[in-house]
Amino acid sequence: MVQGYTSQLKAILRDHGWTYLRPGKGDHEIWAQPGAANAIVVDGKIMSRHTANAVLKQAGIKAKL
Repeated sequence: MVQGYTSQLKAILRDHGWTYLRPGKGDHEIWAQPGAANAIVVDGKIMSRHTANAVLKQAGIKAKL
C-alpha cells in the first residue's frame, strides 16, 4: 500500500528547523521557521514526489525525495 511522502517531508522540515504553526484549510498545515519572513503550506496527504519536492523548494531546502 502506498503511504505517501508526508511523514518523510515533515521529518526533513523538522530537521531544518521548521515547526508546525497552525492548521490550515481542510487537511493542510501551516509551517514556519523562526526568523523566516514567510510560512509554507503542507498538505496532509502528499502522494506525489514532485509535490513534496516543491514544498522543500519553497522552504529553501535543497534535499530531494
